[in-house]
Amino acid sequence: MGRAVVYVLILAAFAAFFVFSPSHLPDRNRQELTRRLGYKFRTPTFDPLVAELERIAEERELGSRGNAIGVEQTAKAKIPEAYRDSNDEGRLNISSRLVVLFPLVDHSPTDGLINYEEMSNWITEQTVNKLNNRTGRELAFYDKNGDGAISFHEYLPQFTEEDIARNETGHGQAGWWKQQFTNADVDPNGLLSFDELKDFLHPQDSSNYRIQNWLLSEKMKRMDYDRDGKLSFDEFLHHAYDIYKSYIEFETQGDDVPTAEEKFDELDLDEDEVLTVEELRPLFQYLNPGELSHAQHYAAHLINEADDNKDGFLTLEEMLKHEYVFYTTLYENQNGDYEDDFHDEL
Repeated sequence: MGRAVVYVLILAAFAAFFVFSPSHLPDRNRQELTRRLGYKFRTPTFDPLVAELERIAEERELGSRGNAIGVEQTAKAKIPEAYRDSNDEGRLNISSRLVVLFPLVDHSPTDGLINYEEMSNWITEQTVNKLNNRTGRELAFYDKNGDGAISFHEYLPQFTEEDIARNETGHGQAGWWKQQFTNADVDPNGLLSFDELKDFLHPQDSSNYRIQNWLLSEKMKRMDYDRDGKLSFDEFLHHAYDIYKSYIEFETQGDDVPTAEEKFDELDLDEDEVLTVEELRPLFQYLNPGELSHAQHYAAHLINEADDNKDGFLTLEEMLKHEYVFYTTLYENQNGDYEDDFHDEL
């Protein structure tokens, strides 16, 4: 088997990198996964080294517009470590990387096989690191007074006190943003700490009850045709159930999928033949999937693509045979922008 490579390009004197996979090897099955489940996020990155190179490249790009802090120092610090698996030509050998990473993923138990739980934990860990890095960058940029937290006016200075007082709650208006800020401000002290800011920036990945409730309420508005604040069976059938069914079919490979009637009856706890926001909460991760949810489904996708004997486990040999499956995560999503409508106004 020939050595597979991912080219690393030096962008400037302090060597920030862009990493890309060969454009003639698009991951069609991964794109189908994205289309089928409706994700708007970039595909998770399997290799933390590639994630670091992507982060440096992104910060370099932001820094060229004056929107990043300490980019040059970060790049200089990371480049020597990044080269530890490169050859003299600056090529990252992904076969060698898989050999290095396999035992890091295979640890529950360490048996020479990677199961779904191990892969899911690994991809989730990489995704959490990405969310933390993104939050840290936003905090560093918008925290103008250096107190380690962000006020509403620091993050959204375009809104005046008059805008906030009008409390207009249309999408992207001051009242709409203020509600999201208030939901994330658990204290509440009028400031967002690191964890609160992470919830604010990534609401679908938050466990904050108020944030989840608001997202479900917003989703229900789009399904609730008669505007009674609840979902009838017909409204559930043609909207919420269709979304739920797509995920369950993927998760179970089409086996044992509840019918719409069965799922509606299961959710309708008070048996009044309509569903409230609270009764929809068990479907939150399906109706409002975030990057962490995406990570779990992508882990299943990786195993499905590389598991030649379909035993539900990956050996190192199977991963090496399908090495580009783990590195075509760098191929740009054909659907365009990965941010959801929550961030359209940023």
